[in-house]
Amino acid sequence: MQSKFLSLLTTSILSGLVGSSFIATANHLPALSETTSAQATENQVERGGLFVNLTTDDTWTANMAISLAHNALKKGHQPTTIFLNVRGVYLVDRERLPATEGNSNLNIHQKLQAFIQDGGKVIVCPSCSREAGLTQADFIEGVVLGEQGAALPLLFDPNTVTVSY
Repeated sequence: MQSKFLSLLTTSILSGLVGSSFIATANHLPALSETTSAQATENQVERGGLFVNLTTDDTWTANMAISLAHNALKKGHQPTTIFLNVRGVYLVDRERLPATEGNSNLNIHQKLQAFIQDGGKVIVCPSCSREAGLTQADFIEGVVLGEQGAALPLLFDPNTVTVSY
């Protein structure tokens, strides 16, 4: 029963955030024909959180990840966290010129700060930050340098969906 609930919750979150372009995979989520019923029951289930694992400094990819997370946050999914690791840590380096991507005049730094101002969390992997030569002082305002293992409770929370970019 819990597996069905998590599948329903996952489908509700993703279908509301990415629309009809979402394709469900076998054994993990209901088929697209079931998405309508999942959307109908979205109001009946508690809105879980979203954990976005962002591993790249490619700004197109980052823009998609930030947009997904910010849309989830605006729809009431709590907590909503963007975890930057591997090359993703460079996205919050205040010394790097941030690119503007997507259908907005905001650059990546501004999009992340708007996400944070709306209640989202941006956490940077401490090992990856160290490998990149970055410290908390190098990050844009509002971004937090994580502690070793701090992301694990978020990752394994049964009410949180994890998406990786």
